[in-house]
Amino acid sequence: MVQPLLFRVCPYYTEEKEKGASTMINEKVAVLLNQQINAEFYSAYLYLDFYNFYVEQGLDGFANWYQVQAQEERDHAMLMMQYMQNNDLKVTLEAIEKPNLKLSENMDPLREGLKHEKYVTELIHNIYDAAYSAKDFRTMQFLDWFVKEQGEEETNANDLIKKMELFGSDPKSLYMLDNELAARTYAAPSLVL
Repeated sequence: MVQPLLFRVCPYYTEEKEKGASTMINEKVAVLLNQQINAEFYSAYLYLDFYNFYVEQGLDGFANWYQVQAQEERDHAMLMMQYMQNNDLKVTLEAIEKPNLKLSENMDPLREGLKHEKYVTELIHNIYDAAYSAKDFRTMQFLDWFVKEQGEEETNANDLIKKMELFGSDPKSLYMLDNELAARTYAAPSLVL
């Protein structure tokens, strides 16, 4: 039997390495990715709760903003699922916990949203750190998009709080801000896996 060219050219390449090459994702990284899938679905669920709150308040623009957020979070979970499946990793979906926040003022979902985005950023960073420690460069490259996305998510949440603090107490300004948020549309992420 003729050895493949790689065996002849690279003395460090062995048949054992070739056999183990199919699973390149570290086990700890795979567990964290699976947990993140469930966390992203929870995020979508949380933002749908915020959507419902604003519908009840008659602030359809704010409701729209969080409905779009929920779609984004769902797609983040789907991207991670696809990444795991593309790498022959089993995805386990867990029960999604019911959001348990007391929302009474228009500012409450905005503050809770920023707090939640900071938490999700921490989760993404933990996966990235585990991938880095395992020299899982493929997952690190995949997560680069999510790291950037989380920066944008935190900025958007913070900007929305600032606008609400500036304009939320004036009915006319609140109406204009609500109309601005009503114009937001959903754009699916274009991440190549």
